[in-house]
Amino acid sequence: MPTIKYLSPEWTAEAEKRLRSQLTPDQMKNLTSSMLTVYNNCPDGKDRALYYKLENGVFTDISIREVPFPEAEFVISGDYETFAKISRAELGSRSALMGGKLRLQGNMVKALSLASIVDRFNKILSEIECEY
Repeated sequence: MPTIKYLSPEWTAEAEKRLRSQLTPDQMKNLTSSMLTVYNNCPDGKDRALYYKLENGVFTDISIREVPFPEAEFVISGDYETFAKISRAELGSRSALMGGKLRLQGNMVKALSLASIVDRFNKILSEIECEY
């Protein structure tokens, strides 16, 4: 597979295809939620966000967004490079959050209880060959 650019439309389409095909509603604990990961300082100087929406454990929306960002139950923000390390499986999302590299808006207790689910789909995303 040719290398694609991280957070490009091609990357997003591949992420959506893999997440939908590799994660069952049971594996996602039939979760209904939304999450916005805000990437500050992207290589082109802009801020972008990756938006996930799940209904009963099924991804109904995976998309790259620009300002104005949609509302979400959880908003996680941080530097582009931090998210790139998470996507390359070089850094765990929980350790990045607890180490202050990421900021969370939303219920921290619920977010931590869902961390294993997020780690599950981050592992799938880390397998996409891409250029950061």
